[in-house]
Amino acid sequence: MTPPATAPVNPPHSVGILAGMGPAAGVDFARLFIAACEDWLRAHGQAVADQAFPTHWMAQLPIPDRTRALQDASAPSPLPAMLQGLQQLAQLGVRAVAMPCNTAHAWHAPLQAQLPQLRLLHMPEETAAELARRGLRRVALLATQGSYRIGLYEQAFAAQGIECLLPDEPVRQWLMEGIYDGVKAGQLALAQQRFVQAGEQLRAQHGDIALAMACTEIPLALPQAPQARDWTLIDPSAILAAALARCAYTD
Repeated sequence: MTPPATAPVNPPHSVGILAGMGPAAGVDFARLFIAACEDWLRAHGQAVADQAFPTHWMAQLPIPDRTRALQDASAPSPLPAMLQGLQQLAQLGVRAVAMPCNTAHAWHAPLQAQLPQLRLLHMPEETAAELARRGLRRVALLATQGSYRIGLYEQAFAAQGIECLLPDEPVRQWLMEGIYDGVKAGQLALAQQRFVQAGEQLRAQHGDIALAMACTEIPLALPQAPQARDWTLIDPSAILAAALARCAYTD
C-alpha cells in the first residue's frame, strides 16, 4: 500500500478571495485556485495532498454593481462593501487577496491604500504580464462597459507593449446582454450565444486574434461553445488564480 503523501516542508501562506461579484464567478474562481495550487505543487516536485493546499478564505458578500457605479454617479458605490470584505479577510491573517471581478479593479488603488498590510493582486496587470511572457502582442478585449469606460486593460496592456483591440458599441451591447441577461440571470444558452456573436465579429475584423475574457462571467459560457473550440481564449481569472497560488507558496 502506498503511504500517504507528505505536506510541503514549509507550510504555505494563508490567502483570501474577495468574491460576490457575481457569486457564481467567485465559486468558479475557487476551483481555478485549487487547480493552480495543484499545478504549482507538481511543477515544484511536491505531492498533491490535502495537507499541501494553503489555507484560503473566501468573503462572498453582496457588493453593488461595479459597472453601474462607474456609469451613474447616483448609483451605490461598491467600495464600502469591498472594503468590509477585505477587512474581514485581513482579520483572518491572510497574506494576499484576489478579487475575481475585472471591473472591481477600478477601486484597486483606494482599497490597497486602506489595507497596506495585504497584497491586493491586480487582475489586469497580472494578465498583461502573463500575455507578454507568452509573446502575445495583439489581443481583443471582451469586457464590461465599466471596464471599457475607464480603460482598465488598455492601460495594463500598453505598459507591457500589447495592442488592445476594442469592439464597437453593438458588440459591447452583446457582451453586456450575455453577462447580465445571460450568466447573471442563469440563462447560459443566451450568454453563450451573445459571447459567440461578439467573438465572431472581432475575429471577422482582426483575424485569428486572441480574445481576453475580461469579465468573470464570460469564461462560464464562451469556452463551452462549439464555435470557440479553436479560438485562442485568455482567461484572466485563471491567470489571477495562478498568481494567488504563487503568493501562497513563495516568500
